[in-house]
Amino acid sequence: MAIVEVERDGGVMLIRMNRPERLNALGAELRARLAEAWTEFRDSPDREVAIFTGTGRAFCAGEDMKESLERGAPGLAPGVDDPFMRGAIDKPIIGAINGYAMGGGFRLVENTDLRVAVRGAIFEMSEAKRWLLGGYQHGFLANVPHPLATEMAFAFRFPAERLHALGFLNRLVDEPEELLPEARAMAAHLLTLPPAARVNTLTMMRAMRPEPAADHEALAARLRDHGAKSDLMESRRAFAEKRAPRFRGWDDPADRARTPTLESIREQSPGA
Repeated sequence: MAIVEVERDGGVMLIRMNRPERLNALGAELRARLAEAWTEFRDSPDREVAIFTGTGRAFCAGEDMKESLERGAPGLAPGVDDPFMRGAIDKPIIGAINGYAMGGGFRLVENTDLRVAVRGAIFEMSEAKRWLLGGYQHGFLANVPHPLATEMAFAFRFPAERLHALGFLNRLVDEPEELLPEARAMAAHLLTLPPAARVNTLTMMRAMRPEPAADHEALAARLRDHGAKSDLMESRRAFAEKRAPRFRGWDDPADRARTPTLESIREQSPGA
């Protein structure tokens, strides 16, 4: 059984994560096979629209924390070049979200252009649980009001119905078996458009997406390093051991009062 299933039908390529026993968690093999599938889609002269989905009750549960613990460090395995995650595919991608989309799984959804989800699917931007900085950019990219962006950043869960109301999801379906037909109908519409209109419009719409300012990104880089790095793996150990985490917070308690600020970033780079 392939860990990533690929179906080719005319101009449409379906890419399905197929690791249901692990809720399609992003382990090294799954990441590598996804990169291969996305590279094929990017390079194919025959496939113009992709549908991205998962098998089972999760779209993707995010990082495979078991593998992170075995590796002794969080984050991506080196050496995987994924054009989907780099935003290097000039063809529309439809996310068909069949269930949980958590952490890195939410990031996958965020990289799609159009989205249809099953009612009851659950979304979570999990960075605040696993890193030293929460997912500050998600609500900004989704163009939602600041209080909701803050709720996202603090890893509260959002049901599909709420994200649809906020405009993050294009369509909702009532039953799982309705998901792919709805996604295929969206793909069929895209294929009726003149090819140049499809490519040019996609290029324009992606160019108009909000992006955090350079000084905000610089502050985020500083904040990711501000705190006890041991908490990164403690969050994963606690998850794996099904217990409450024992966080340190800061190696030096005085560091709490030395938290970097946007003003300090601008003072260091006055032209930013």
